[in-house]
Parts: sequence; structure tokens; C-alpha cells
Amino acid sequence: MKFQPVYFRSAPAGLLFSLFCIVLPTLLQAQFPGAGQFNAAQTNIGRFYGKVVDDATGKGIGYASVQLVGMRFDSVARAMKPVTIAGQLTQENGEFSLENLPVFGEFTLKINYLGYATIEQKVSFNLKGMMGAAGGNRPPAANGSGLGAMAGQVDKDLGNIRLAASSQLLKEVTIQGEASQVTLALDKKVYRVDKDNVAAGGSAEDALKNVPSLNIDLDGNLTLRNSAPQLFVDGRPTPLSLDQIPADAIESVEVITNPSAKYDASGGNAGIVNIVLKKDRRVGYNGGIRTGIDMRGRVNLGGDINVRDGKINSFISGNFNQRRSISSGGTERNNLFGDPLTNVFQDNNSTNNGFFAMGRGGLDWFINNRNTLTFVASYNRGQFKSADELDIRTDTLLSSIRQGSSLRNSDNARNFQNLGTQLLFKHLFPKEGKEWTADLNFNRVRSDNEGVFNTTYGNNAPDTRQKQTGNGGNEFFTAQTDFVTPLKNGLKMEMGARAAIRDFRNDNASFQFDYTDNAFVRTQGFSDRYQYTDQVYAAYGTFSQSFKQWGYQVGLRAESSFYDGTLLDSDSTFGIEYPLQLFPSAFLTYKLNAEDNLQLNVSRRVNRPNFFQLIPFPDFSDSLLLSRGNPGLLPEFTNSAELSYQNIFNKSHNLLVSVYYKRATDLITRYQFSEYNDFLGRETIVSTFQNSNSSTAYGMEFTLKNTFWKKIDLTSNINLYNSVVDASNIEADLKNEQFTYFIKENLSIKLPENFTVQLNGSYQSRTAFAIDGGGGGGRGGGGGGWSGGPTSTAQGYSIPVWFVDFSVRKDLWKRTASITLNIQDIFRSRRQGSYTSSAFFVQDTWRRRDPQLIRLNFSYRFGKFDVSLFRRKNTRVETEGMEF
Repeated sequence: MKFQPVYFRSAPAGLLFSLFCIVLPTLLQAQFPGAGQFNAAQTNIGRFYGKVVDDATGKGIGYASVQLVGMRFDSVARAMKPVTIAGQLTQENGEFSLENLPVFGEFTLKINYLGYATIEQKVSFNLKGMMGAAGGNRPPAANGSGLGAMAGQVDKDLGNIRLAASSQLLKEVTIQGEASQVTLALDKKVYRVDKDNVAAGGSAEDALKNVPSLNIDLDGNLTLRNSAPQLFVDGRPTPLSLDQIPADAIESVEVITNPSAKYDASGGNAGIVNIVLKKDRRVGYNGGIRTGIDMRGRVNLGGDINVRDGKINSFISGNFNQRRSISSGGTERNNLFGDPLTNVFQDNNSTNNGFFAMGRGGLDWFINNRNTLTFVASYNRGQFKSADELDIRTDTLLSSIRQGSSLRNSDNARNFQNLGTQLLFKHLFPKEGKEWTADLNFNRVRSDNEGVFNTTYGNNAPDTRQKQTGNGGNEFFTAQTDFVTPLKNGLKMEMGARAAIRDFRNDNASFQFDYTDNAFVRTQGFSDRYQYTDQVYAAYGTFSQSFKQWGYQVGLRAESSFYDGTLLDSDSTFGIEYPLQLFPSAFLTYKLNAEDNLQLNVSRRVNRPNFFQLIPFPDFSDSLLLSRGNPGLLPEFTNSAELSYQNIFNKSHNLLVSVYYKRATDLITRYQFSEYNDFLGRETIVSTFQNSNSSTAYGMEFTLKNTFWKKIDLTSNINLYNSVVDASNIEADLKNEQFTYFIKENLSIKLPENFTVQLNGSYQSRTAFAIDGGGGGGRGGGGGGWSGGPTSTAQGYSIPVWFVDFSVRKDLWKRTASITLNIQDIFRSRRQGSYTSSAFFVQDTWRRRDPQLIRLNFSYRFGKFDVSLFRRKNTRVETEGMEF
């Protein structure tokens, strides 16, 4: 007897689960009347029996689930539907016996057990030729040899049924099945970073720059549709920056363009980008090791292992990445103020050396079928040292002072460490779809930095030496609970609450070198010592309902936040309270047919000014432009609407089109003005923040995913975007309107001999300065001063930029190992810059970092799902993470 194995992503967990999954029918007592009308129930005399054994050892498998499924007519649906006829668990020796079965018809026998491939086999009693003269309307004759023959046929031995262990089938699943790199849905896009060969050996910056809808600049600032989104890690806000997260630790990236009321209302004009870190829950053990080196001799190392035995799943991973980054840039500025007028030219060359490392581990405790407790801990550490050389030339129109020059050398050092912990609990109710989750998250960040600036002047002026130092940290605590329950008529209710508390402290100072004392002297009035507490409390509720062709979800979120800060040098305190604010959301989905779907969603969000935008301390890291905050800033509110259309042509072709509109009031905007600075002893330009009247943005985005001949995967992303910033309340007639388009292509080609070639390309046209998501970032972003990430301004734009990355991968040893060669910016075209125009100056800047950087990486994956290694008594079924 030949059985056909059917591969599933998981198998039943054991004894108790098998009991739950078997439906025990009411068995009718069989009777044989001597005559009269035929009754189907009278033929329930059949019996199937046999033994379930291990294919490798031949030993019986106890407590395997055995089900017999048949087809019956549903009078309501007027169609045949599969139903469970009988079922049981095998005895300890593997034997089973299904009795009182209908003897006519064809059935499907299903057998499964944890760690083994599920068996499905067609079975029957083969009684078609034994019917009486009346045909199918009568039972066989009761008084002849037909009854004796039938008695032998309806008691059927199926023999030994062999189950193959999943560990033996794993290689076939690994070779034939591979998860898609991009998954498109109406509410989010999911991008599998572990399938991105270009990002191997890099950081999250390298991984996210290839994700549709996202852009990363040279300083690691992340934008989504030209606005800075909230960054999550494993579904929760994170204090980490992208350069602190190794790409090899990331499994996938989720992009949510217009979040519902379930998510934080913070983030203003942008949505949410959620980085999902690697984690496994497969029975047995599995893991991988990775190593690589780049053309500058910098190495990367990494590894992870997951072990699941019984009710405990444990996992641990680690990554270490060395970096040597080389960048260059230039600035040309025509000053329109001062006497005489000047033109300033700057050339910059920088080298940054350092490392970052990440360790992560945790435990899942499957208490029972419905309760799981998870503990996760992580530690990040990094150290970077940079050396910058800035050549400054100043031209004037005066013959007596035609040109001046100076050379500024700076040495900077930055260190950071982050300790994070999570405690998560999940309870599943007997009612399908009903669950309760609760989690606690704690992160502690410590950092310090120091920069020494030496300036030599070419006009015999005395040299100057300056130093800026900083150290500080923050502690970030969140508590969250969510409850989901299905109601009647397809209605579902979700509700939850969240508290987030962040304590932040910082000590920044400026020093001037005193040649008399031969020491640095702290500059009074220019220190920056402060501490503050940021608290946000929220609760939400959503209702959703699904019908045959359409569905809806409505939600409401309430948030309240508080800032309490202290400037330690002046012993002054201030507090900002944002009263209770409501943020509604609504989603409407309509299914046009089996392939076409529509969704309309609207929401309201907020962007509260962060502490760095509020404090009035100046930053001198840019020699041409000072930066400082504005304590009078107000929060900005954004109303968003998005209409999406998805067409699933077939499994190989998928189109997603979105039209979106966003309007923000009291937009937090960068604004530049001039003032005399006592410390510098001259008139200077100051960049600060103001609330402008409004900003309006609207656009259309196309994402097309194609698979050709199972060998070529092509994902195309096009975003057409227009933005208008109205800052006429700050300066008369100050408006900035800019049309922008983004194009991104990801191409993967599978070649013979297990080679895969990947090309990623991106083009961004002239772009209005990105709108800051607020609430995050911090001083020390690099390149952009200490004021954090990107912020909108009505006084300029970013210049066009394009680049192409390339990689080739060779799979080895039946795809358990691979070697990858990748090259970033193969045409040296990733040259980012900006143009700024104001009443005080006109300025062009550009920068380039690490063009044509080559990395070579090797990875090896291992795993075994052999049930004989890890005997499982827990009955939980896991369906996640079965792709290898």
C-alpha cells in the first residue's frame, strides 16, 4: 500500500492537541432488517484498523492522531462538504481501530504526529460489485454468500502505516520552498531582509534602503514617503538607531503607511517601520553562523542558535561588525549679509573607524496549550572614532582683503551601549480568535562623545582650539496590554492600553583652549546640562466586521503626554502638558472579486516637539551654521487619507496602487535667521524651529511584484509626490512647493549551479526637505549637527540622487551554506546634497560616503527537527518560522 506524504509547516503537538483536533461522531448501532426500505445508517458496520510506525525504526508511534474524513451533502449550502466520520489516538504500540463506519463511499484517512510528515490516504471498502439486483437502492441480500463476502470486506486491515520524521523531509522543504522576499498587503508591506544579499554583513541602514517606500540618507536618517516615520523593533518603539542594528539580525521589515488607532499616534506625517528580529520556535535545534570581510579589511561575525525541547524554547544570537567609513563633501555659500559680502567654500574629508556589536537571547515557556510567557534580553555596544579635515576658503570683493583661508582638523569619539529587556505574556481563550497579551519593556542607554576642533588660519591669525563633550543616557519603560475577542455576526473587538515613560539626562559642554594655562577652559553660558521626563499614556478601542465582499474597522485612541525638564546650570525647570487628545481612524475594505481589492482608510496623528527641538542651547559643530531649539514650539497634527487598490493577477504577479493625502497644521519647520553671537564675536546664521501654518502632501504610489518562470523576481516601486509648506506666518510670502518622484527596483535572478544575482537600484528626484517625525532622534546624528533627524524647511530642497547595488550568491552543500559578494554604489553615483536659499545666504552642499564598497560574506545554516531528540509533552502547535 502506497501512501503519499503531505508536507505542512508544522505538525500536531501531541496527545492533548490530537484530542482537541478530532471530532468524535455519534456512532450508530448497525442493524440488518430482513426486508424493507434501505436505510444508510443500517450499513454502519465497517471497520478500518492498522498500526502507525516510525519509518526509520519500525517501532509503533503512540498517541498519533487518526481521522477518517468523508463527503456529505449540506442541505443549507446545497453542496458536498468534508466531515469527520471517525477518529481516535493510536495506542502506545501504535495500533488503531475505527469502527461502526459507513461501508459505501470513498474516504480520506489522515494521520499526523509531532515531528512527522502528515499522511493522507484514500481508503474504501470496495463494495461496488457486491450490490443486489436492485442496484444502489438496496443493500446486499441477507440470505446468501453475498453477506459472508461483505463481512470480510468491511473489516479491513490497512497494515503498517509508516510516518517519516520531519528531519528527513527538511532537506526537500529547504531546497524546494523559499519565502517571498516581498509580501504586499493593503495595510502593510513586508520585506524579507534575510533574503537580501546586498545587505549581508552591513547594518540596518543597508537593509532598509532597498525596502519599497523607504529612503535612507548618508547620515542614516529614515524617511517614508518623504516623512520620518516611527521606528519599531519587534512591534515596540526603540531607542536604537539604524547604525546600531546589524542587518544579519533582521528577519523582515514591515512598512505601515497609515496606522490605525491601535498604534501610537506619534509620528505626525509618517507611518511606522517595524524591524522584526530573527527568532525561531521550531522543535529541535537550528541556527546559523556568518562571517565576512570588506575591501578595507573590516570583518563581521555573527551566529544564532535556537533550541526547543518540551515546553521551553530558548534562543541566543550575536553579531560583531567592524566599520571603516570614508566620506567626502563640499559646500559653496554666497553670504547676502555682512560688510563686506563673502563667498565661502568648504572641502571636507572624513574617516570613521569603529565597531558595533549586538547580543540577544531569550526563553519562551509554553506553560500549557493556551498560555505562553516570553523573556528577551539584548545588549548593544558601539565605539566610533572619526578624523575630519575641513578646508575653508573665504573670498571678498575688497582688494585689501581678497581671500582668507583656514584649515580645521577635528577628532571625534562616540561610545554607546544599550541594555534592553522584554517580558511578554500571551493567553489564548477556548474561543477561536480570542486572546489577551501583556508586555513590559525596559531599555537603558548610555553614551558619551568628545570632539576636538583645531583651526589654523592662513592670514597669520592665531590658531584656535575648541572642544565639545557630552555624556548622558536615558531609561525607556513601556507597559502595554491588548485584548481581542470575536463577537457575533463577524464582529471583532480590540482594545488596549499603553504607558511609556522616558527619563533622559545629558551633560554637554564647550571648551576654549587657553594657551597661557595650556589647558581647555570651560566656556560659561554655553554648557548644556539638563534632564527631563517624558510620559505618554494611551488607550484605544477598535471594532471591525467582515462580510462576504466587504468589511470595516473603526477605532479611537486617546493619548495624554507630559514633559518635565530641568536646566541644571541655571536651576530652572519647565513643564509642558498636552491634555487628553483623541485620534480616530477608519478603514473600509471592499472585495471586487477574487483578484481585486479596495481599501480606504483615514486617521489623525500628532507630532510632538522633542526635547532637542525645545532647548535653546546652541550647537557649534557646523562652522557655518549654528543650531538651537525653540521652547515655544507647539505640537503639529496631521489628518491622513489613503485609497489602495490591490490586484493579485496570480501567484506570480501582484499590483498595489495607493493614492494618499496628508495635511498638517502647526508644522514643525526649520527656519534660519541671523544674529550677533558673543561667543564667536561676529554675525552668524542660526537654524532653529518654528511652527509654520501648514503643510499639504499628496501623491500616488505603485508597487508591482512579478515572478517570471520561477527564476526571476522583480519588485518595482514608484512614488509620485507633491508637497506644499506654507510658512507665511514666519516670513511674508514664504512658501515652498516641490514635486518629487522616487523609483526603486529590486531584481533577483536564479541562475544554474545555485547562483543568484541581485540588483537594487534607486532614483530620487529633487525633493523638498523631509518632514521630521518628531519625538525621537537625538544629538549626535552625524553630519547634520545635534538637532536629530530630518526636518521640513520652507527654504530649500535636496538634490537628485541615484545609485545601484549589486550582489551574487552561490549556494553550497544542498543550500545549507552560501557565499555572497556584494558591491554598494557600483557607479559611484550616490552623491547626496541640498540647496538652501534664504534672505541671508544661498548655499549648495554635497556629500559622498563609501562608494563601490565590496564585501564578501559566508553563512552556514544547520538544524534538525528529529522528535527522538526532543520528546515533547506539550501539545502546542507552532506554525511560524518553518521556512529555513
